Amino acid sequence: MTQPTAEHVGLLLRDARGEKGWTQGQLAAELGTSQSAIARMEQGKQNLSLRMIERLESIFGRTIVKVGKPQMTHLRVEGGRTLSGSVDVNSSKNAGVALLCASLINRGTTTLRRLARIEEVNRIVEVLTSIGVECTWLNGNDLRIRRPETLDLASMDVEAARRTRSVIMLLGPLLDEASSYQLPYAGGCDLGTRTVEPHMQALRQFGLSVEAKSGFYSVQAPPTDADHRTFVLTERGDTVTENAIMAAAHRSGTTVIRNASPNYMVQDLCFYLQNLGVAIDGIGTTTLKITGRPAIDVDTEYFPSEDPIEAMSLITAGIVTNSEVTICRVPIEFMEIELATLEQMGQQLDISGEYFARNGRTRLVDVTTKPSRLRAPEDKIHPMPFPGLNIDNLPFFAVIAGNAEGQTMIHDWVYENRAIYLTELNKLGAQVQLLDPHRIYVNGPTKWRGAEVGCPPALRPAACLLLAMLAARGTSELRNIYVIERGYEDLAERLNTIGAKIEYFQD
Repeated sequence: MTQPTAEHVGLLLRDARGEKGWTQGQLAAELGTSQSAIARMEQGKQNLSLRMIERLESIFGRTIVKVGKPQMTHLRVEGGRTLSGSVDVNSSKNAGVALLCASLINRGTTTLRRLARIEEVNRIVEVLTSIGVECTWLNGNDLRIRRPETLDLASMDVEAARRTRSVIMLLGPLLDEASSYQLPYAGGCDLGTRTVEPHMQALRQFGLSVEAKSGFYSVQAPPTDADHRTFVLTERGDTVTENAIMAAAHRSGTTVIRNASPNYMVQDLCFYLQNLGVAIDGIGTTTLKITGRPAIDVDTEYFPSEDPIEAMSLITAGIVTNSEVTICRVPIEFMEIELATLEQMGQQLDISGEYFARNGRTRLVDVTTKPSRLRAPEDKIHPMPFPGLNIDNLPFFAVIAGNAEGQTMIHDWVYENRAIYLTELNKLGAQVQLLDPHRIYVNGPTKWRGAEVGCPPALRPAACLLLAMLAARGTSELRNIYVIERGYEDLAERLNTIGAKIEYFQD
């Protein structure tokens, strides 16, 4: 099928906008982008990804352009450009996934506002739809969710479920949905063996029985009770904590969870459940006290808060290109260690006063990167559970350390394999030395150079390659970017709004 030109698509877009009676500014607001970006699209000066075309078609309720969908999408990056301007942080991927799962607890209508439309979210929506949940996109990024009285768990979309690790988070909300059912093994990106045993240990506290066999978890529901229970999580994991919270939320007794994660996505989940009338004390601490409701039927809307991992990605873009860029709507509570570490490395940052996110609870700031001369930190950089440096933000320091004078040790103690993928930065001129599966040395400063690199199967290292390509002189290609689309919404297009030059292409 002949690929339509950018000019042709731009005309079709302008016609669709005109039929709706919208200004470019109104369409920009719906897409969460700038009016100038809409103008470039309509003038044929900006190629549109398939993801953006799908979003536009959802907004206008009509076909913008008929294109064949290729199997793989790639990015071509013209590097070495100075960035400028400002860009907003989108809502949290991890919070959005948890909220989708938690919506099953509610017999009323849940509307999630400004939800990130990414592949991970799409997979969970497909799973929910397959079991009978009505999921309707409204105005681009708002999702209305209505569940039936009885979920059809036997009809679950196994393929969609296997393509996301998040499917394991259905165990908590489905605690006693049916006397027995099967859940496909969790999938997602390849970060080595990540045991599900902590999830099982937590849910056994409620009487849930789970046995792994033949590619499925075979689940036996516990009897209904109103017992009070107190237990300690042996692992302070985010998704483990969320699963335990969701199980407790629809039990009428009081549950005390110790060694709970107080991280950003857990807080968003708690705020949403409070909207449903679930009593939760200790949000933001490692001890949660939850008094659930056995029957919840509430019409509610909720705005997921901004994503600190995306915020770090965008801040990294400004740093590695030695640019002055303002990253707006940064959730400061979950970025303080990262920003302090950057300042210790010599990075100059201007940080605005605080204001609240749309959920009325999360504190935000705007962060402006300044051209700076970086030096390697005196100590290693390593993650810790919140309020420490976020595990998912650690890889970006490999790119940043590439711009710093001296040798930086990065210790990724959580994952068996992720540090290995960061050695792919060497193809762009970096000097990354692998010490073992958890530790690397990064020697800088780097003379970044363009190259063709395949996306590794892990989300954050893949994003690191794209960000390094922004600094690399010449043209780079990042091939098969599905893993990036799992965790970011239109990242390349949004980087283009601050001066990057990134194009989508297919073979």
